[in-house]
Amino acid sequence: MNSKKSKRGVTDGHGSFKKVKKVGKASPPPSLNDSLEGDLRAFLIDEDQLHTYDDLTKVNPVTPTTVLKCLQARYRAQVFYTHAGCTLVALNPFQPIPDLYSLDVMREYHSAPQPQEAKPHIFIVAEEAYRNVQGQLEPVNQSLVVSGESGAGKTWTSRCLMKYYATVAASSSVLKSQDAVDRIEKRVLDSNPIMEAFGNACTLRNHNSSRFGKYIQLQLDRSHFLVGASVQTYLLEKTRVACQPANERNFHIFYQMMKGASSEQKKEWKMGHGQSFNWLPKAQKTLEEDCFQETVEAMSHLGIKSDKQAEIFRILAGILQLGNITFDPPAKESEPCVLEGQSKESLQGAAGLLGVPAEELQACLAVRTLVAGKQSILKPCSLSDCGVRRDCLAKVVYAHLFEWLTSFINRSICADNSAWCNFIGLLDVYGFECFQRNNLEQLCINYANEKLQQHFVAHYLRAQQEEYVSEGLEWSFVRYQDNQSCLDLIEGNPTGVFPLLNEESRLNRASDAGKFGARLQKELGDHGSISWDKFSQEPHFSVTHYAGPVSYQIQGMMEKNKDPVPPEIIALLQASANPLLGQVFGDQEADSTAPRGLSKVVTVVAKFKNSLESLMKILHSTTPHYTRCIKPNPDCKPLTFHKREVIMQLEACGIVETIHISAAGFPIRKPQKAHSNPVCRFPSQVSMDALAELELDDAEDFVETEVPGLRSAAWETGPVQLSSVQGPVTVRGWPMGLALASAPSVSMSLTAKGGGGDYKVETNQCQHGVASIRAQPRGSVKLHYQRSPLLYADMLPHLRREGVTGFNQILLEKTL
Repeated sequence: MNSKKSKRGVTDGHGSFKKVKKVGKASPPPSLNDSLEGDLRAFLIDEDQLHTYDDLTKVNPVTPTTVLKCLQARYRAQVFYTHAGCTLVALNPFQPIPDLYSLDVMREYHSAPQPQEAKPHIFIVAEEAYRNVQGQLEPVNQSLVVSGESGAGKTWTSRCLMKYYATVAASSSVLKSQDAVDRIEKRVLDSNPIMEAFGNACTLRNHNSSRFGKYIQLQLDRSHFLVGASVQTYLLEKTRVACQPANERNFHIFYQMMKGASSEQKKEWKMGHGQSFNWLPKAQKTLEEDCFQETVEAMSHLGIKSDKQAEIFRILAGILQLGNITFDPPAKESEPCVLEGQSKESLQGAAGLLGVPAEELQACLAVRTLVAGKQSILKPCSLSDCGVRRDCLAKVVYAHLFEWLTSFINRSICADNSAWCNFIGLLDVYGFECFQRNNLEQLCINYANEKLQQHFVAHYLRAQQEEYVSEGLEWSFVRYQDNQSCLDLIEGNPTGVFPLLNEESRLNRASDAGKFGARLQKELGDHGSISWDKFSQEPHFSVTHYAGPVSYQIQGMMEKNKDPVPPEIIALLQASANPLLGQVFGDQEADSTAPRGLSKVVTVVAKFKNSLESLMKILHSTTPHYTRCIKPNPDCKPLTFHKREVIMQLEACGIVETIHISAAGFPIRKPQKAHSNPVCRFPSQVSMDALAELELDDAEDFVETEVPGLRSAAWETGPVQLSSVQGPVTVRGWPMGLALASAPSVSMSLTAKGGGGDYKVETNQCQHGVASIRAQPRGSVKLHYQRSPLLYADMLPHLRREGVTGFNQILLEKTL
């Protein structure tokens, strides 16, 4: 075996370890325009081998250029997953790779003694999280954070993760019938096509773009079997129902109905042959997602009966009919607007499908009710207001329908609290977005991505380095982009964009985009993360996000934040003859129907920020696992790699900095054979002093040689008396004396003798990961016990043992 470099030394392939002199302080990674000199040229000279680097921490030197070259070589070789320290990088192939996710591949990773040593795969991340739960390693609950731009492959990755757990965590208990077992996993998986049909759409950047965020908790019982799940959703882009951006589509479900329904169904839904709908652009385009029968089967399997399905589809068809209703100006200004010629039939169709009287529907769209004291005054709406009210009706109906579906899915797949004790969470949120025109939706979406990036920064880039400093190691901080400044700009109280927007939205007056833009400049003009284009004719502001600058249009932002629903619309829907509509609007709070002042309005931003903070609390209470999905080209072309597109994403999410810290950091782990209750005893005080001297960080260079009898003793089953070994012992020459022991479900007893007495520590670390013992001069012993944010670390390739798992646990310093 060829020798390989580790963080602190070189192995010769036979277990010996040569310590090398420390490297100087870490320097920030060079930029793209750095010349390829010295080590860089030497590394890139043999490009035929670049595709073999399955972990980017092995790249030397680590620069954007070397990382990019390796990923490009692997992508060209159709290798789409690569480790980057604690993160898995996933490149979207934009074409099906069925053999990569087969049941055989799932079983291979699930049964692997050391999954980290297998080829990089999303199943490695899934398996490590699952084994962490099995080992009850605190914190036991896990979160798999899947991030990346729109079109990078997050939704597909989440599907694969759910399929993996539904397969490997399926119960084989004889106490349950196989039908019951199948029903649990099948129901969990069937939630996916429904959520995607109603919540995803084809955009310019992605054919199957999630237009909402979701956090799925897979519930495991005490035997670690999948017994249920729950779904929490965030910020559905309901504006898409009534307004589709140029060259984009509406939600998938509408196209599924048009293309997959039977003739009888289309007749019932008033979808005649050749009929077009204003809210159904790009209807001629057929996508893989236009699978109506799959959605219907999933709904049936989840327990949505045929009569309830009929009510759902009638509501959806009614929404499409609403989009064809347009108005003409009235003959007199004091009169309501009149229906445009072709709209009368659409009004009748929408009213019938939604279960409301046509006259009341027309009046609801064209006339508003003003309350003055105890009197109600009817006032005709302007032509533009009629369109706004029509769109509002469609959006509120679709949003409530989506919420009802989510609640129904949860009732169908969620296990009783007594049936589960731990969970693995899958987070799939909309990717960072920057379009020609960006408004409140993009601001909220990008804010969510900022929060997730900050979670990664705080959890790994910052915490890992601070841990090294606290250990007294010589460490120079690797520079990374900390996006706290951007978060302060958006959410800072009282002078952040969100607080100022909420304040403006709650004022009982007409919104003025120009005045709000001027206030932003006055209050936030000195902030480094916000700017304005002096030549722009439209009120706007630009935010410098971690992934790049985005310009947001202010016009319409306040109205979207208020999200008002006229009381006439709520009253109309509460009286609907469609049982489902009547049900979802029947419990509507009075605050939504009463025309009160805006001081009590709960804004879109406030609700979204609260739900996001709730999500972040969950993430902080779990062990996170990161997968960074990368979009190789902007056009979603199969196996096409655009360097500039990829490098911008790598730099934005801090991949290069992550690799720097992971490559330079601790711990280096060595798997060992599983033992049954091994007892380790330290050697005599002479031996202790020698061990301590070798463990000092500034010790002289040394070469570890095999101690006679140590290797055979170390792998024996049963107690091991290290004191019987002659001479001073280096514990495998690990930095900080890392003595590793790991085995599933094995207790470990460590007894340390030295100084004035015996010290005994009972621990079950053998089943969880790393046990670190640091010997000090004069016989004192320090034990370290801490949860490390480092998810993966270097594994010496020549020591491969079966039945061992390498989890991350570093011991936190505690002097005995």
